Amino acid sequence: MTRTGARRTPPGRAGRLRLRHSLDVAERGADLLEQKLRILRSEHQRLLHAEEAAARAWRDLLSEAESWLLRGLLLSGEHALDSAAEGIGSAEITIHWTVSMGVRHPAAVSTSVPARPPTAAAPTNTALVHAEAAYGRAVRAAAEYAAAHAAAELVGAEVISTRHRVRALRRHWIPRLREDLARADLALEQAEHEDSVRRRWAAR
Repeated sequence: MTRTGARRTPPGRAGRLRLRHSLDVAERGADLLEQKLRILRSEHQRLLHAEEAAARAWRDLLSEAESWLLRGLLLSGEHALDSAAEGIGSAEITIHWTVSMGVRHPAAVSTSVPARPPTAAAPTNTALVHAEAAYGRAVRAAAEYAAAHAAAELVGAEVISTRHRVRALRRHWIPRLREDLARADLALEQAEHEDSVRRRWAAR
């Protein structure tokens, strides 16, 4: 508790009880936050591993797609790519969310890559056919990586925030409350001693 807070504390037993209650609340809060922090750290590690795996899968699939595309371009030229891409729609991505220890983050994604419409021109060589399929897989992998990256970042930010709150309680707030409580105990003991002395003098 700050010195300003200490000055607002009522004198005597009422003030001591208030300080004792504040200290109990702060210690319970720190315990709960530390429990939350342990769970969040475990979840963050899991999400980081998932992010790394998703990144590797995306890079591998993208490399495969680019390799097929290069072959197709070498066989038929860039005009063949423009012709093959004409009429193809955009992919659609749906993000599915979840909540972990109060943190809302992506849990999974659904990716819809449109099929080639019957009216669209077919690719002029087999390499471009393979490239089209490989890029579809790469798009799905990219969406999964983006979701995994966002989830790891959001939970990681909550880990940092919770760690700072625990540190503030354990290193600053709780020690100050204990100090103020000890000061209140001493003042109460001194007041009771003085009152006892006055009663003895009055009895004489």
